[in-house]
Amino acid sequence: MNLEGRKILLNKPVSEIMDLLKDPENYKQLMPEGLQKFDAIADGFKFSLKGMPEIALKLGEVTEQKAVLRSASSSMDFELTTNMNAVSENQTEVQMFFEGKFNPFIKMMVEKPLQNFMNALTDKIETMYA
Repeated sequence: MNLEGRKILLNKPVSEIMDLLKDPENYKQLMPEGLQKFDAIADGFKFSLKGMPEIALKLGEVTEQKAVLRSASSSMDFELTTNMNAVSENQTEVQMFFEGKFNPFIKMMVEKPLQNFMNALTDKIETMYA
């Protein structure tokens, strides 16, 4: 299953966005409404939103082009990638992509909440840098 978030243009250099996304603690301020639990750990974080099970994510590769979050659970195989493209010295285009391997039943259950989650993260990043 592949999902694509909307592209946003931020008036910040890519290095500043990369600094935000490489620190697990910073993801707390990006979480959508309904956050019930958030715990930053050395290489990632765990969180739960109202009406959803707890999700654990590990921080993967963070470069000037992308920041990758991977599932910390061996039973769920997915990645959430934030692509960053420097448009100019002080402007960065940002877009999120989700890629996961789910059976059709799980896909049907999680597709809409995941899209909403990506949209909420995108909205928060956009608001922070408006």
